[in-house]
Amino acid sequence: MQLQTNQEVGIIKALDVQKVPKGTISRYWLNLVTDGMGQPVQIPIIVARGHQDGKVLGLTAAVHGNELNGIPVIQRIFKEIDIHELKGTIVGVPVVNVPSFQRKKRRFIDGTDLNHIMPGKSNGTVSQIYAHRVVTRIIHQFDYLMDLHTASVGRVNSYYIRADMSDPVVNKMASLQNAQIIVHNPPSDGTLRGTANEMNIPAITLEVGNPNTFQKGMIREGLTGIHNVLGYLGMINCEIDEGEDDTVLCKKSYWIYTDTGGILTVHPQVTELVKKGDVIATMRNIFGDLIQEYLAPEDGIVIGKSVSPVNQTGGRILHLGILEDKESFLMPQ
Repeated sequence: MQLQTNQEVGIIKALDVQKVPKGTISRYWLNLVTDGMGQPVQIPIIVARGHQDGKVLGLTAAVHGNELNGIPVIQRIFKEIDIHELKGTIVGVPVVNVPSFQRKKRRFIDGTDLNHIMPGKSNGTVSQIYAHRVVTRIIHQFDYLMDLHTASVGRVNSYYIRADMSDPVVNKMASLQNAQIIVHNPPSDGTLRGTANEMNIPAITLEVGNPNTFQKGMIREGLTGIHNVLGYLGMINCEIDEGEDDTVLCKKSYWIYTDTGGILTVHPQVTELVKKGDVIATMRNIFGDLIQEYLAPEDGIVIGKSVSPVNQTGGRILHLGILEDKESFLMPQ
C-alpha cells in the first residue's frame, strides 16, 4: 500500500526565510537552473520556522551526489523537531547536487567537483553557475551551517569533522559532534563550508561514513550532533550529549598516494594511530609478488583509507591526520 502525503510543496526561485509562515514545517522545490530541454532543475528544501524568532541553522547534504548518509539525517531532524518549542528556523537541503544525485555520481555533470569551486561564478561554467546560485539563493540566508558528507567510492571514513578551530563558535560546534576526529581546516578552500565561513556564517563539515549507502550508526551520530548544536544555540531545550570517547584533534591532514600500480592492501584501520616508518600499505603485481611497501611519513592517525584493491599509479592510500598539541586549540567546555 502506498501512503500519500497531503503536504503542499511550494515552488520558489530563492529562499526567503522571512516569508515562511511561523509555526510551520514547509516544503519547497527551488528552481535553480534549467537543463538541456529548458526544464527547471529543482532543489528540495525543508524549512521549520518556530513561533519565536531566532537564529537560522542550515543543514545541507549530497553536495557530492553519491554521499547519502546526510539525507536521512536531515529527514529525521524534521520528523523529530517540535515546531511549537523551536525558537528560530531550521533549513534542510537534503540534496544540493541534484543532477549528480540522480546519476549516482560524485561529480557535477561537467566533471567538476562542486565542493572545490564554491562560491562559483554568476557568469561561469555550468558547475560554477550552479554553485553560485546555491550560495546566493540559499546559503546566504543562514546564520550557521552544518554540511554533511561521506567518503568517496572505494574509500571508508572515520566519523570526523572539518572546521576552522581558531573560530570560537565553529570550535564549539565541532566539539559538540562527539566525533572520532576533528581536523583544523581554515576557510578559503573552495568548499561550501569555507565559503560560508568567509560570509561570516560559522560552518562545519561532518564526514559521516561511507558513500552510496545508509549507515544507521553514522546517521544516529549525525543526529546527536545536530541536536547538540540546536541546544547550544538556544533553538531547542535539550541536554547536551557529551559522548563517551575523547575526540582526537588534528592540526592538518593529507592523503598519501601510490607511485606505482597494482593490487593494494592498506593495513591500518580508520582511527588507528601510526608511527613514522610503519608499513601502512603493500602493493603486489597481478602474479602476487610484492613490488612495493609504503611507510608512514610521520606520526599520525588514519582518518580514512582506500578499500579498493585495484590501484593505479597515483592512487590514494590513506588520509593521515597530524595530531595537534592540546594547548594549541583548547576544546571549549
